Amino acid sequence: MMYPFMTLNDNTEIVHSEVCMQNGVETVKVYFERPVPNGFHTATRWLPEYRWEDIVGFNKQEIAYFQEFVESTAHIIFELAREGGFNHAANL
Repeated sequence: MMYPFMTLNDNTEIVHSEVCMQNGVETVKVYFERPVPNGFHTATRWLPEYRWEDIVGFNKQEIAYFQEFVESTAHIIFELAREGGFNHAANL
């Protein structure tokens, strides 16, 4: 399941998965998507290893910005991923 995290000023939507265990390590998928004419720009980021994959349409500057953004909010994303996203966390 993917949970909404944030919408940036340029309409890039950021969502994240639940925490998954991979080789004994908590892992979270962070997905970026921005609508553009005729489709979307997309990218996937895996935490905690900060590995990018499936980058389509975003340029190096945008990915660098997203990199910094994810590094500064990774602790929040992990917490929300453990609790089931913003909506569930707000009801605790």
